[in-house]
Parts: sequence; C-alpha cells; structure tokens
Amino acid sequence: MDFYSIIPKIAIFAIPVIFAITVHEAAHGYVARLFGDNTAYMLGRVTVNPIPHIDPFGTVILPLIMLLLPGGFLFGWAKPVPINFNALRNPKRDMLFVAAAGPAANLLMMIGWAILAKISVLMGEASYALPLRLMSSAGIFINAILMVFNLLPLPPLDGGRVAMSLLPRYYANLLSRVEPYGLIVIALLLFTGVLSPIVRPLVNGVIKGVASLFALP
Repeated sequence: MDFYSIIPKIAIFAIPVIFAITVHEAAHGYVARLFGDNTAYMLGRVTVNPIPHIDPFGTVILPLIMLLLPGGFLFGWAKPVPINFNALRNPKRDMLFVAAAGPAANLLMMIGWAILAKISVLMGEASYALPLRLMSSAGIFINAILMVFNLLPLPPLDGGRVAMSLLPRYYANLLSRVEPYGLIVIALLLFTGVLSPIVRPLVNGVIKGVASLFALP
C-alpha cells in the first residue's frame, strides 16, 4: 500500500480511535469512584484528556499497523485504569457496573458520532460535510468494535468481569482463573482469525442499528 494513500485514512481515524479508547478507560475510573474506589481518581485517570491514558503501542502503533494492513481488524487499547475491586462498597455486585461503564461509554460515543454524521448529511454539499461524515463513520465503526469486543465474556475483558459479577461465586472463581492467560488467549484468537466470524456480524449489526435509528445512508 502506498504510504501517502494512507495519510487521509490516518487523519480520519486518529481522533475517533484515541477518544474511543481513552474515554472507555476514564469511564471505568469514574464509575469506580462512584462506588467507593478512588484509585483511578487519585492517579489522574478520571479525565477525558487522552494523554494520561495513551499506551504508545496499544493506542498509537498497533492501530496504525492495523490500518496499514489490507482488511486488517482495527484494534487497540489504552493504559488500563487501575481499579481496586476490594475498595468497592460491594465488590462482587459493583464490579458489574465498573466493567460495563467502558462499553457503555463506547455506546454513548457511537450515538454522539451518529448525531454528527446526521448533521453532515443535512449539510449537503458544504465543504466540511464530507470530512465530518467520514470521521463520524470512523467514530461509529471503532466504538462499535470496542463495545462488542469488550463485552466478550472472557477475563480480563469487561464482559468477563460482568460475567464474574453475575455468576454464582463458585463459577465466578473458576472463570477468574482464566484471567492470567486471558490476554494470550485473546491475542491468539485475534491473529488466527477465530474471533472475526463471531465479532464481525455483531459489529455490523450494531452499526446497522445505529444507522437505522438516525436514518443514516
């Protein structure tokens, strides 16, 4: 792929990717504080400023590599927000709300980008309409991916923690034993293409649902 041909793509995806990842993490810290854990707040991680959340590889290098790959699965992460689950008022119950906060933030951002996409459509042939439409589409796309992917019921993903909160304690403890190996398993599933047939239809369904809700073309 010609390097210069990828520059417009990077420009379109940069802001949506950075904020999708960092606001996701900040939401975990914000909800954790509401339920009694001030760890992330004391470390300055409850902020929409991307800088404290940026992981050089996960937030910048990996998404860039995956954008350069033809048909690559766009993915990335920020520095995980530190959560002391034992500091929560009811650790097992409150874990659900803290974990779900990240995907919920992605859903809200998706709606926000959809509103901007609708505005760009209403702008017609105005000079800023096309760039806004392309960036809004990228915002919907990346937030849909992060929301769906993070809801997979495998620790340390958010869906795994939601499952641990909902399961009886015995089964939750069994699932928690997967966590030390979770990232390795996820990486293998990603790069062998096993996850794509599962995640892609769900992502497409979410995007179609949002597009239908806002009557987007």
